[in-house]
Amino acid sequence: MTASLGMYDRAETAPANDRLWAAIRDGLRGRGVAAPDALTRGEAAYWPAWEDPALVLSQTCGFPYRARLHGRVTLIGTPDYAVEGCAPGLYRSVFVARADDARSRIEDFDGTALAYNEALSQSGWAAPQNHAAAHGLRFPAGLQTGGHRASALAVAGGRADLAALDAVTWRLLSRWEDFAGRLKVVGQTDPTPGLPFIAGPGADAAATFDAVDEAIAGLSDADRDATGLRGLIRIAPEAYLAVPTPPAP
Repeated sequence: MTASLGMYDRAETAPANDRLWAAIRDGLRGRGVAAPDALTRGEAAYWPAWEDPALVLSQTCGFPYRARLHGRVTLIGTPDYAVEGCAPGLYRSVFVARADDARSRIEDFDGTALAYNEALSQSGWAAPQNHAAAHGLRFPAGLQTGGHRASALAVAGGRADLAALDAVTWRLLSRWEDFAGRLKVVGQTDPTPGLPFIAGPGADAAATFDAVDEAIAGLSDADRDATGLRGLIRIAPEAYLAVPTPPAP
């Protein structure tokens, strides 16, 4: 069995995620669903977990879900992080540039190479490309960094001029990373469904949803503040599949 919560897991949020998982685990067991004692972390928390037939719970990105995982996993629900300007369960990307860059609007960056985390990222690649297509702009593929934090660092350090970051990740970076002060937001994309919780094929979706929902509702004020979690939303698979998929970088 595998469980992971790797998407927003960092040193400052890991204790809260451990307590959240303990509550989910106990809620699952109380509903007759077997669950591992602890979360899987590191690289095994991502694709190895998402493709594990014995996956109990994980969080993935909307692009991997629609591109590779739909039909192979059970969609459980979408956590709500109360992203400003987004309906519950939705999120968006923010475009960041260096704070001392004279350009102030995303339109000013037309033609600028985009630092991106990976080709299957909704917030780091698909959302900015869809935004560009809708507004007659171009953000050609630039440096591939392997992570949102690495993309932000590339811009802050002058190795790139523009990146698109998941708004929840940007909130965490702004709170806990000093280098974020060297960046500014120059635009944002339209909202799309947030990063969904998934389980393996054949999972009890109703029991898992209830266990996660109950655990989020029971978070302490401190853990709610650390994670940003506000609730769990039901978003249909079709809403994820309807998001346009841009050409690969």
